[in-house]
Amino acid sequence: MSLTEDRTGQDERTVPAPPPGLDVDAPATRYEPLPPAAEYHPPRGHIHPDTELGWIRRMWPVVWAEKKRFGIALGMAFIALLANVAIPAVVGEGIDAIRAQTDVRTWVILLLVLSVARAFSTYGYRSRLYKFAYSIEYDLRSLMFRHLATMSHGFYDKVQTGQLVSRANSDIRAVQMLLAFAPFMAMMSMTFVLAFAYMLTKHVLLTLVAISTLPLVYVFGVKLRDIMFPLSWVVQGRLAEVATTVEENVTGVRVVKAFAGEQRQIQQLARQARRLRWAAVKVTDSRARYAPLMENLPRLGMALTLLYGGYLAIDGKVTVGTIITFSSYVLLLQAPFRMLGFFMIMSQRAAASAGRIFEILDTPAEIIDRPDADDLVDPEGAVRFDHVTFRYGEDDQLVLEDFDLEVRPGETMALVGGTGSGKSTVARLLLRFYDVDEGAVRIDGHDVRDLTMASIRHHVGMVTDEPFLFSSSIHDNIAYARPDATRDEVVAAAKAANAHGFIGELADGYDTVIGERGYTLSGGQRQRIAIARTLVANPAVLVLDDATSAVDVRVEAEIHEALEHLSADRTTIVIAHRLSTIALADRVALLRHGKVLAVGTHQELLVHEPHYREVLATADLVDEEADVGSVSEQSARGAAEQTAQQHEVEG
Repeated sequence: MSLTEDRTGQDERTVPAPPPGLDVDAPATRYEPLPPAAEYHPPRGHIHPDTELGWIRRMWPVVWAEKKRFGIALGMAFIALLANVAIPAVVGEGIDAIRAQTDVRTWVILLLVLSVARAFSTYGYRSRLYKFAYSIEYDLRSLMFRHLATMSHGFYDKVQTGQLVSRANSDIRAVQMLLAFAPFMAMMSMTFVLAFAYMLTKHVLLTLVAISTLPLVYVFGVKLRDIMFPLSWVVQGRLAEVATTVEENVTGVRVVKAFAGEQRQIQQLARQARRLRWAAVKVTDSRARYAPLMENLPRLGMALTLLYGGYLAIDGKVTVGTIITFSSYVLLLQAPFRMLGFFMIMSQRAAASAGRIFEILDTPAEIIDRPDADDLVDPEGAVRFDHVTFRYGEDDQLVLEDFDLEVRPGETMALVGGTGSGKSTVARLLLRFYDVDEGAVRIDGHDVRDLTMASIRHHVGMVTDEPFLFSSSIHDNIAYARPDATRDEVVAAAKAANAHGFIGELADGYDTVIGERGYTLSGGQRQRIAIARTLVANPAVLVLDDATSAVDVRVEAEIHEALEHLSADRTTIVIAHRLSTIALADRVALLRHGKVLAVGTHQELLVHEPHYREVLATADLVDEEADVGSVSEQSARGAAEQTAQQHEVEG
């Protein structure tokens, strides 16, 4: 039976109760995908998947998607090209007409018409060509970000953020600049062809003299290209290294300052900057060596044209107007060759950047929806880890081995274990951040790999011990799980998470814009906002990964009171590090070395499992606030240990 069909008797079961004040007309647990942003226009092109093709051929579908704008730009560029080639010829004919003392008005009018046509067509093709180039840049950024959004957590575990930022910005910009500049070079090349053809009709030998130095420009251009390609790749890679270091130091500035590591980080950045400088200087040195030759060889051709053309004019074989026309064409023809070096550098940098972009786009997403995946609709909340085996990487140690655990609908299950026992991994597998190596993770009996990830994450809410907040208002952060949530619903969720009090004390209340990652708030305040963000979505399954670790005992007790109400009719998995948190659970699962060692109530495990008592006694489970005056939890732990000892004696 399809998961999108109604199941018999499902309307009779109890669904999780929403936080008080949340107005939910439709069933809260029914899957409804988040609405897309209205202003988003998906890219119209794609990158060709054949990795054996050259980078331009792979990029061609993206270019072809803008064929209309590109075609209009080329058409107007061709008009400008014809006018550009015709103007020197008209000027030459006009000068000959003046020397012959004939009517020059025709040539003057024609020159004005060509100038106006060239001005309008130049504006038209440049405007459309730049719009075309920026549209390509938009599509490439969209393709890059869409692909990054599909990548699994395993991908981000292995790559550096600065590398991704560099490829999504400077590398894409390098490709965009070439796509904008290449048509200019193509137009200049057409100028050369047309001008060369016209010059041949006037005087063949003078034409050959005029272009005699241009083949050398091509030879030097090829040498420059061969040098620039590897250097361009090195420069882009070292730019990414610098970007990575800057990004890590900005985001981790508190750690750097806490350990007085400013000088070490400055030295690290200086080393990377020196490496970048070396590569950049090599690029500049190569360019300085060849570019002057490529730029000045056409000027030598112009001198030869004036020398030989002067002798021809003295002998009456060519007119003065022809010499002026040829001189103008030499100046016109030298432009593409003068820019050839710059174009070579730009093309090689674009090729290197395209290769770095393709490295990301060619990396397949490891975790994707199956073509026949169903939506998870109105789940009861039964969770089963069916003999799961998992490791994060092929060469890594096993994190879970034959892990078998069942959580019943509406039950609160606490996961307890030492560091490295796999508690957080269990939560990540449930939300399908990773896929299991063996076994299966099931919700209502359905393998999560057979369900759409969006519907799983709609119904399974997770609060981590290190919540991430956006640089936005508190309202927007809480409503992130449900962008259409009203202010009353946001406030109700905040009250349930015991966050409403401190939010009301802020200058702008729920409209207060918090700093990056929420660091303007305390750790406990960030966690309470993260809990409210999850609660506003009213998930059928709630996962709390040590979600109250940063709050004091008093606040934790208030949150627990709210969570006891909220978890009454929903499945809740609590990764517990405090006795007070464990007290919320109906049952406790004891984890050790990636396996379920025992399952039972808190009292049962205290009596029958020595390892459980060891875990509770470790420093990982001691409340940090106990060191500064909170003795309530110590008393609770002592009472629990006394109870366990009494049972052992009685046994």
